[in-house]
Amino acid sequence: MKIHKAVPALLKIVEALHKRYPKKKFTLDGRLVGDLGETLVEKDYEIELFDRPEKHYDGQTPDKKQVQIKTTMQDCLTFPCDHTPDYYLGIKIFPDGTYKEVFNGPGNIARKAIQNRKPTKNNLHSIKLPTLRKLNDKVSQSDRIARR
Repeated sequence: MKIHKAVPALLKIVEALHKRYPKKKFTLDGRLVGDLGETLVEKDYEIELFDRPEKHYDGQTPDKKQVQIKTTMQDCLTFPCDHTPDYYLGIKIFPDGTYKEVFNGPGNIARKAIQNRKPTKNNLHSIKLPTLRKLNDKVSQSDRIARR
């Protein structure tokens, strides 16, 4: 099954569950959305995902740059409190299963969005998508992960 077909089907299931159990939202987030995003990114970018979870990184580029991939279906992405990834690639998946790049570049540029914040209990900061898009505009083409 292709992701652009799976996402609308998953959202229909979520809607049906919410109608049946209105006290719960049944949002698609966390691990499922992250795995969808990593799969989409590996297909479209010069990234190879690691076979198993690695601390701080999801994959690497052909020249061995380590990449952390973050995905959302909402209005913000997360960024780690305790480290700065070599490369950070953030995307937003839409209800029709398509996606758009929000940030693609060195982690130290994305970190500027949270530089004055104190660490959180879950070790992640939320960053609004417009903030990341503005920072993304400052990334030179040579500092981006290439698309296939």
